[in-house]
Amino acid sequence: MSPSREDFQGRSDEELMALVQGNDPDAFEELVNRYQHALSTFIARYLGPGAHVEDTLQETFIRVWKHRSHYKTVAKFSTWVYTIAGNLAKTELRRQKIRRTVYIRTGGEPREEEGVDVVDESALPEERVEREEIRHMVAREMQRLPTAYRAAVILRDIQDKPYEEIAEILRVPVGTVKSRVNRGRARLQKKLGILRDPGQAGFSPDPSAKKYGGRG
Repeated sequence: MSPSREDFQGRSDEELMALVQGNDPDAFEELVNRYQHALSTFIARYLGPGAHVEDTLQETFIRVWKHRSHYKTVAKFSTWVYTIAGNLAKTELRRQKIRRTVYIRTGGEPREEEGVDVVDESALPEERVEREEIRHMVAREMQRLPTAYRAAVILRDIQDKPYEEIAEILRVPVGTVKSRVNRGRARLQKKLGILRDPGQAGFSPDPSAKKYGGRG
């Protein structure tokens, strides 16, 4: 008999993944619910607003289900799923570069896709406008970071993950992660130095990321 939804909430990601490996769709749905927001944020920050974020997110969970037998319980589920999402995001970035090259060579213009920003309805109109401007500014500068720095900064400062787990996700030494984070932060600070409040700059940790697999 499959556990109830209430039982799922008290189980760890790894316990749920063991049920998924036994072909339990309800356990899989619980994992999707836990990680879809945090992964969507990670992918959106990595690729840029609206840049096939939903497609990449869906493909991430498709891969989780399709390759569920490959998961080893000795590894954290969050590390495994972020590695999948990161690899898919890198592939999408390469596709974006190819598309831009084709647009340039054919004389066309890249199509600007709709963003995924969430508007804070509690803020005054002037505050909302200012926050939107800041978010766009941060997103623009984030996209200008080298991809290696970008991934490290997103995982550390937005996804709130420990250096050790980031090293596993990116498959590089911890020292390399720290170096990339520091260099990425320095570049952003140089461009966004006018922003005094870290939260204003869009670097408040994602609550859902902290709840499931964050630094805690």
